[in-house]
Amino acid sequence: MSAIHPNPSSTPLLTVQDGVATLTLNRPEHRNRLQDSDLEALLRQFAQIDADPSIRVLVLRANTQGQPRPVFCAGYDIGGFEQDAQASSAFERVPDALAALRPVTICALNGSLYGGATDLFLACDLRIALQGVEFRMPATALGLHFYPSGLLRYVERLGLAAAKRAFLTGRPFSADQLWQTGCLEALAAPEQFEAELQSLLADVMAMAPRTLEAIKRSLNEIAAGCHDPAELRQREHASTRSADFAEGRKAFAERRRPVFTGQ
Repeated sequence: MSAIHPNPSSTPLLTVQDGVATLTLNRPEHRNRLQDSDLEALLRQFAQIDADPSIRVLVLRANTQGQPRPVFCAGYDIGGFEQDAQASSAFERVPDALAALRPVTICALNGSLYGGATDLFLACDLRIALQGVEFRMPATALGLHFYPSGLLRYVERLGLAAAKRAFLTGRPFSADQLWQTGCLEALAAPEQFEAELQSLLADVMAMAPRTLEAIKRSLNEIAAGCHDPAELRQREHASTRSADFAEGRKAFAERRRPVFTGQ
């Protein structure tokens, strides 16, 4: 599934509405293969999103209009390696920056996914996928050792067995196999994809904003093995003193949805 984009092929498109930023890969006639200009644009857009406190969620998706089979992204344009043998290190900065963003990130996988672009999917906090998509990592088949942070995300998000299958065999994952790894919030039929995305967005947007950001930061620090227990405790205590926690308790007692203000 893809929203209709009248725009010609371009670097990724950024729109912001009601606290939700949407980044759309926009080279459908090239299966949304990422060029160096796309990587540079994504890094600028990530910085813009991170600096805007009104943005609470980022959705990453792709324009698949006109494709016989929807392809979210066919990966990095390997022609870039002809100019720079260390191009994978430059690519690494993009999923690393995506993983470190302040807002909650959702990958709306509305097409198949290949190569380094699989790491953009894994770098997001939450993920939904369209039934029938394919997920494949051909790095080893090309003779390329994938970069360290990407390998780490594969193991963390998919598990060691699935990561080994991806890299040691080059075999694609079907949508159902991807679902079985536990990395997806939903696997949706085409007619249900947008509804599943909106449902997930509504759930995230219903959380207390400041606590949501703090929890994401704490979980990422724990996963990276660099958390400070005292800092985590301080964040906990700050949440118990917040107006949002008071509102949450009041709403629970009154059996209504809380109205959080981020205070």
